[in-house]
Amino acid sequence: MAGLSEDWLGRWAQGRTGWHEAAGNAGLRSYWPDTDSPGSVLLPLCGKTPDLLWLVRRGHDVVGVELSAVAVESFFDEHELQFDRDPDGPLIRYAARDLPLVLFCGDYFEFQATGFDALYDRGALVALAAEQRPRYVDHTKRLLRPGAMRMIVTLEYVQDIVSGPPYSVAAGELSGYWDDMVKVGEKDDIDNCPPKFRHAGLTEIKEVFWLSQ
Repeated sequence: MAGLSEDWLGRWAQGRTGWHEAAGNAGLRSYWPDTDSPGSVLLPLCGKTPDLLWLVRRGHDVVGVELSAVAVESFFDEHELQFDRDPDGPLIRYAARDLPLVLFCGDYFEFQATGFDALYDRGALVALAAEQRPRYVDHTKRLLRPGAMRMIVTLEYVQDIVSGPPYSVAAGELSGYWDDMVKVGEKDDIDNCPPKFRHAGLTEIKEVFWLSQ
């Protein structure tokens, strides 16, 4: 992922992962819909989020894609999960042995599996600069089945004060990508965001939760 890979890998290698939520995302637990047919869920740029396991426990087959091997291997180590590691084209496939959970390590734009029933994007769209986001959305649409459910978490803040990543993504931009997204909640997330936001003088950053209708 040109323009992202060097910084992203460097941050994981150096432990500069202020966006990581060790307890998982509260909005996911509040707004993810109940369903009798859980299906498969795609998590792009998933890092080592425990949201992966939360979705597995809800009955989903979960697939994450992550650029950093440090993040992928840390996830399995921290949760004491055994896995099998094998090449899969240009990516490396890490498959949990006892759970319906697979993480692919490599460039998300080279990930080609299709037919996912749902998307959970908490950290991908906001990780990408504005010029990269349309390509990300187009690629993601190709991976989802028609009518797939989507939950997307965005951030909204004054980028004139400080810039990302993670970046601010306005409601109008998101609706330009998917016109059926509806805001289901928001909260001030300044206390959970990377320190650079507070150091720059930002006093409010909204975490916004969107669901497809």
